[in-house]
Amino acid sequence: DIAASILVVQHMREGYTGLLAKRLNEISELDVYEAGDGAEICPGVALMAPGNYHMIIGDDGRIVINQDPKECNVRPCANITMESVVDKYGSNTIGVILTGMGDDGTRGSQVIKQAGGIVIAQDKDTSPIFGMPACVVKAVEVDKVLPIDKIGQEITRLCNIKSSPIKR
Repeated sequence: DIAASILVVQHMREGYTGLLAKRLNEISELDVYEAGDGAEICPGVALMAPGNYHMIIGDDGRIVINQDPKECNVRPCANITMESVVDKYGSNTIGVILTGMGDDGTRGSQVIKQAGGIVIAQDKDTSPIFGMPACVVKAVEVDKVLPIDKIGQEITRLCNIKSSPIKR
């Protein structure tokens, strides 16, 4: 029961993201799908970027996937998705950076903060690889650094605040 849509960028190869989305759909209360071109963005639905495709929000508010050049040596790239979300939703954007290698998500988190949105990073203790969250924490004044088991509650709390822009 979350009053927001969720876009997920996971650095995985083509074919694996569909399997992950299917598994998450089975174990989550959210509907989770691998995004296709033209997918509708709906509250309570999580759309995962397909492996080897960037995911952005098109002018019509629907998902556009593409194979533009890799960024941060990855495709899909979180920065690209995050910037696209800010272009459409501005200060109502919440960015979450979880465990992983590299600095993908850092520039996107900076864009979210500049727009007045919220950035949450996974803490070091619960991150098997603290690379991505560490880069974000170093470069951006994040709103929260939380253990993995507290992040979902915080997202739900923030999204279910009825007034706009989001109160902190």
